[in-house]
Amino acid sequence: MSDRFELYLTCPKGLESLLAEEARGLGLEDVREHTSAIRGTADMETAYRLCLWSRLGNRVLLVLKRFNMKNADDLYDGVNEVDWHDHMACDGTLAVEFSGHGSGIDNTHFGALKVKDAIVDKLRNREGERPSVDKLNPDVRVHLRLDRGEAILSLDLSGHSLHQRGYRLQQGAAPLKENLAAAVLIRAGWPRIAAEGGALADPMCGVGTFLVEAAMIAADIAPNLKRERWGFTAWLGHVPALWRKVHDEATARAHAGMAKPPLWIRGYEADPRLIQPGRNNVERAGLSDWVKIYQGEVGTFEPRPDQNQKGLVISNPPYGERLGDEASLLYLYQNLGERLRQACLGWEAAVFTGAPELGKRMGIRSHKQYAFWNGALPCKLLLIKVTADQFVTGERRQPEQAGSDTPRPAPVAHEPARLSEGAQMFANRLQKNLKQLGKWARREQVSCYRLYDADMPEYALAVDLYEGWVHVQEYAAPRSIDPEKAQARLFDALAAIPLALGIDQDRVVLKRRERQSGTRQYERQATQGQFLEVSEGGVKLLVNLTDYLDTGLFLDHRPMRMRIQREAAGKRFLNLFCYTATASVHAAKGGARSTTSVDLSKTYLDWARRNLSLNGFSDKNRLEQGDVMAWMQECRESYDLIFIDPPTFSNSKRMEGVFDVQRDHVELIDLAMARLAPGGVLYFSNNFRKFLLDEHLGERYAVEEISAQTLDPDFSRNSRIHKAWRLQLR
Repeated sequence: MSDRFELYLTCPKGLESLLAEEARGLGLEDVREHTSAIRGTADMETAYRLCLWSRLGNRVLLVLKRFNMKNADDLYDGVNEVDWHDHMACDGTLAVEFSGHGSGIDNTHFGALKVKDAIVDKLRNREGERPSVDKLNPDVRVHLRLDRGEAILSLDLSGHSLHQRGYRLQQGAAPLKENLAAAVLIRAGWPRIAAEGGALADPMCGVGTFLVEAAMIAADIAPNLKRERWGFTAWLGHVPALWRKVHDEATARAHAGMAKPPLWIRGYEADPRLIQPGRNNVERAGLSDWVKIYQGEVGTFEPRPDQNQKGLVISNPPYGERLGDEASLLYLYQNLGERLRQACLGWEAAVFTGAPELGKRMGIRSHKQYAFWNGALPCKLLLIKVTADQFVTGERRQPEQAGSDTPRPAPVAHEPARLSEGAQMFANRLQKNLKQLGKWARREQVSCYRLYDADMPEYALAVDLYEGWVHVQEYAAPRSIDPEKAQARLFDALAAIPLALGIDQDRVVLKRRERQSGTRQYERQATQGQFLEVSEGGVKLLVNLTDYLDTGLFLDHRPMRMRIQREAAGKRFLNLFCYTATASVHAAKGGARSTTSVDLSKTYLDWARRNLSLNGFSDKNRLEQGDVMAWMQECRESYDLIFIDPPTFSNSKRMEGVFDVQRDHVELIDLAMARLAPGGVLYFSNNFRKFLLDEHLGERYAVEEISAQTLDPDFSRNSRIHKAWRLQLR
């Protein structure tokens, strides 16, 4: 074998130019870049050095042979011609990785099988001994890449991927791979900052990957110095003396680096469950003197042990995956921007984000951006110099304090960036509505009401107040609206809400309301299970703002519930499609002789039971689980007051057939009117915008539409929110 080899180094997509630069520095020559790989030539010593020192690569592949192939037989022959006795023993173990397709190879498994057969057949001895397959820790790992009819046959010198440094046994929900973290640090200028003795802080450190990689760079520690098993360990071409030389050099450099005074490298993490795993990772890397991890929220992040500390703040904020994440993520980015301005003047900052639109919400400019890939997710690295003039939109005016004549001092540089023009318009509308509706709500003792309902067409949201909490529903934008514009407006609105209403960011909950089909509106969205107690008309009710699209309380039906409370005294009350039985609670409060509530959902009946018992009602209040139509057909009792608020559409697995309010409302009303006692009243309402009550019902019953009488001021802007009728027997 010659003294020089062709080497391929693979890497995550987007790191090719960085890896090429690193590899040149480690001795690779004739370097060329490919997609997710580079190649060049080197001697064996450089190959070992690349394995030990590459912070960015995944694998170091030593090319054994290139050959053209037209079919599977050519593949077999080309591999079989290599003298495999130079590389492994007859009784050794082998793993084959195959990538690419064409030339009659459509399946990578089939290609790998052909390569394995060619090697095994070459090595089978007279006694019938032959290598066996070991995919986990083989003596030799062979890689064949098929590229436009050319086969590139290589030995993998790395073994397990080089990003697996061995210190990170425990990881968080969405960890960055170690080599991607190192690439982000290099792009952010950390090697320069570390050489100058600068500090590093990560305000959302997770299990500490940035911190460990940064400390290894600063202390001149080879990233895979502690690795015991390599792809070349059992390879017959391995030169142990040369490897020892390279390894001893790296060990000496690490000792010298660790003997220096440690740099100030600190991580902060809000999730208490990640603190110990992070500290364990630091300890396994042998860097406990260099790296410290503390529990702390972004809002309290203070990276300076003294005023002279300067360096790099690096962060990889979480990406939103669950319902309503946009609200909490927006506030997280805003808080990060505020902390940078308040606590990190003179520092450099690097924010690695899978949501660049949120990156803009920090209110602080990046002077440079780099594109990266985190797996299949396109990401941006935003580089920021935190200086006093780093405002995107200038300072935000603080609201004047009531009753104060003291002029406010001029805004200073670390105040949060002010709202955009659109967000300010939205905030103004919220404050105007709050002023008008707040007086009414206080007078009527209403603690939950709709504050805003798409008043401005650009901001297609419903904003509801629930005793100190804000429940925001985003209506799905029509297809004609650019999704990026819609998202930007949503972020504008979310930025405005806490400021306009004086409410803590943690008390803003966001839901996205698509056009519903079937029972989607009743499906569980999350499992936080947090119930909030609210009051209305002298009764207490439980709402859940996080787990379902609807909260358990339809605010627009408040006047209907109050009407039922006023009319219920001494009456037998029936509530069909009762949901969480809020109307039944009101009937009981109004002195109903009995209440019966029917719904198909056990979850909502359990919620109904809690609503009733919260108000001290239980013994005279029946809860019936069942399909309303089937239950009504079986029912033989009479009721003096009936309320029906059916869904527009339901296809629950627990009911027979499908319920459609337009098609089935006549049958439903007839069944209910058959159970109505003489002189009794039935209230029927629904929220289907296009609903038309069958005109023939007026021939059989006394029918009066009362929709306008069942709207409070908070829904006066949306008179089509529901329709309601009062029916009596003729």
